[in-house]
Amino acid sequence: MKRASKFQGFTLIEILVVVALIAILATVTIVAINPNKNFADTRNAERASEVSAILSAVSQYVAGNNTVASLGTIAACTATPTSIGTAGLNLGTTLVPDYIPAIPADPTGGTDAVTGYTICTTATNRVQVNAPNAENGKVISVTQ
Repeated sequence: MKRASKFQGFTLIEILVVVALIAILATVTIVAINPNKNFADTRNAERASEVSAILSAVSQYVAGNNTVASLGTIAACTATPTSIGTAGLNLGTTLVPDYIPAIPADPTGGTDAVTGYTICTTATNRVQVNAPNAENGKVISVTQ
């Protein structure tokens, strides 16, 4: 006498169809989330915060000393802006630790020598700090 089994299981085709559907859903989800854009936006937010911190420290220094000249030679914004760092304008010697704990560096490879940020003076004698390495077509620049 032959007994019929209550559970017959899944066929190979059914399993492959389910795996394919899961793969398609995972791909669509990853594309919709777009982690590269989210990481770039996070780095841009960090750049904006750091540029503001540098400019705030420069402003505090200028308010306390009544001069920008003692920071060093700062190029005009119409020319090539001055690079911030020990290889360019070393703000660390005048601003750290009284006005800022440390001069920040760009999140994509800035160093103490070349922070990845620039500083310049506008036509109206205002100081401007820029993050030229901003991603996704963003322009990060703060003037005070």
